[in-house]
Amino acid sequence: MLIRFNVKNFLSFSEREDGKSEEFSMIAGKVRSKKEHLYEEGKIKLLKFAAVYGANAAGKSNLVKALDFMQKIVLSGLPEGHTDNYCKVARESKDKASYFELEIFLNQKYYAYGFEVILNQSRFTSEWLVELSADSKEKLIFSRDIMKGTYEFGGEANTKGFIEKLNVYAEDIQEDGSVLLLSIMNQNKKTLYQQFERAVIFQDVYMWIKNKLNINYPERPISDYSYMAETENVEEICRMTAAFGTGITDFRMVEVPVEKVLGHLPKRIQEDLLADIEKKTAEMKADLSADGFGIIMRSYRDFFILDIDKEENIICKTIQFSHGKKNILFELSEESDGTVRLLDLLEVLLSGAGKTYVIDELDRCLHPSLTYKFVETFLKLASQKNIQLIVTTHELRLLDFDLLRRDEIWFVNKRKSGESDIYSLEEYDARFDQKIDEAYLEGRYGGVPVFNPVFPVRKVRE
Repeated sequence: MLIRFNVKNFLSFSEREDGKSEEFSMIAGKVRSKKEHLYEEGKIKLLKFAAVYGANAAGKSNLVKALDFMQKIVLSGLPEGHTDNYCKVARESKDKASYFELEIFLNQKYYAYGFEVILNQSRFTSEWLVELSADSKEKLIFSRDIMKGTYEFGGEANTKGFIEKLNVYAEDIQEDGSVLLLSIMNQNKKTLYQQFERAVIFQDVYMWIKNKLNINYPERPISDYSYMAETENVEEICRMTAAFGTGITDFRMVEVPVEKVLGHLPKRIQEDLLADIEKKTAEMKADLSADGFGIIMRSYRDFFILDIDKEENIICKTIQFSHGKKNILFELSEESDGTVRLLDLLEVLLSGAGKTYVIDELDRCLHPSLTYKFVETFLKLASQKNIQLIVTTHELRLLDFDLLRRDEIWFVNKRKSGESDIYSLEEYDARFDQKIDEAYLEGRYGGVPVFNPVFPVRKVRE
């Protein structure tokens, strides 16, 4: 689960007046109500939900982009266009290091992983992984000072046999500012972790970033609908879609000609798909126990499953929906934007424990009552399993103490100089009977647009 995220010198996030990074935290505040919204483990209490508010261009989406940017770097290296992503408000930021750090709860322990990178120079300057404790003590696992060409290992990494191998990997990239050790340690190292079990923390942190941190944008599908292909979910999915007022009463997988699907795909995607099928087919032939494999394809308005058996026969299926009692099926492309958005969001409600979802503009295409209902449903389900949901939104109905705790409400505000600040409602002395939505619109907590006159007032000639 996510504990904290810190960022500095990225897009609209510069640094605080004390020089520290901007911090977003899922650590619970002093609020005593709604304890079912919390995950409690020893001395730490973590929130399972957070709503982030702010005016357009205040920096809400930049918080999501910062998390996404860090995830991409760990998994795939510095992404295209990264050299211009430093905070351009101050000229000196161009040659300063950008700072990214995640604190996570993993395997009943607390870890902090982070790095610094001078984006304009495409050069990492430092990297670290530390085990944390509730008494603020730190146990070093590894750290790299790339500028000085030094590194250090400790804790779970300092295991006889494994530390020798680590030193070899670290020496290879001792002064290499283009790569991260965590990424290197997760490239074809499966047998290494089988041999040294205590060292698996390198793999666990990497896999949490890869598989447990799920980041979503409004213009991209949240889900590939794979949960709909699992028959045990059908009854629950139908119950939920009906409860949310979509009118959908049933759905089914329907076969469609493969040629029809491939004919609609751009040539480049066709070539990538055929190459993927060829690769997986070769793997299936090498694995005598394999009966076949499936490939899921999802765009905003289409969903297809390709099933390939041992004889290399291909069966293509898509999903269709029925409404009411009429046995008439509708394709995904015929459903409303709001229904498609809700079907995406169902994965959050049906997911297993341990995932942290970050959704930019939760309320996109959703009626305000439906947005409220979705968050309400999530909070009920979250009390039964350990999942987190962090959303950016403009939806005022969520600013409700009957639904949320004060520490679950966050604001992003843009200073006059252009930098963004992140802060929680917990930092304000708000009364329990305070109309938070009205106070927010009045600008009491920041994070609202400041308008200039569209048409300047004309002086009337005397």
